[in-house]
Amino acid sequence: MQTSTTLPDIQTEGDIKKLVDTLCHKANNDTLLGPSFGAASRIYWPHFLTSQYRYWSTTLLGRKEIEGAPLPEQVVLPQGGHHVNHWLKLFSSTVEECFSGSKAEEAKQLARQLATRLSASRLRELPVD
Repeated sequence: MQTSTTLPDIQTEGDIKKLVDTLCHKANNDTLLGPSFGAASRIYWPHFLTSQYRYWSTTLLGRKEIEGAPLPEQVVLPQGGHHVNHWLKLFSSTVEECFSGSKAEEAKQLARQLATRLSASRLRELPVD
């Protein structure tokens, strides 16, 4: 395992993919978030992941594309702050395990802003693909 002094910063599309894939894997296996992410039979995963890659690439790397949704409607987090706060902790710990540097810190800050918006939003129902 790399130490924080040897961890790379988020710099490439490959780094974004690693972050998103690792986070989604953890969320799917998480006891609190898993049921929300576990509506996997109703999520079209290639679209969901592509949306996530685009969003974070646009946000962190300045990629000029249509942004993907930060948390598409297919993934429902209850309005209660507990789920959102848990997602934020999972996101932050994933960043810290994989990356270190200014972009990694920016990713965590953007996730905090996203969590604030999610906490303020209402519940959304799962659309059926």
